Amino acid sequence: MNILKIKVVPNASKSEISGWLDDRLKIRIAVAPESGKANRAVQDLLAKTLGISKHQIKITAGLQSPRKTVEIEGLELAEIKKLLG
Repeated sequence: MNILKIKVVPNASKSEISGWLDDRLKIRIAVAPESGKANRAVQDLLAKTLGISKHQIKITAGLQSPRKTVEIEGLELAEIKKLLG
């Protein structure tokens, strides 16, 4: 299991991975941060980009914060970083 730190920007014009800010991956999400919608959108976008099941992605910290910690199962950290840019 690998740990990835992310910064989420909700209410964006489209959902996309925007690159790295120091040690955090910046993710723009086109949904509002309400009722867990942004968290689900983050999982969906990461799963699609990495080519894995969203069940392999778990938000372990920051459920109600733009700064989140995510655990990713089944891929090495170097491979994750390569796929995410």
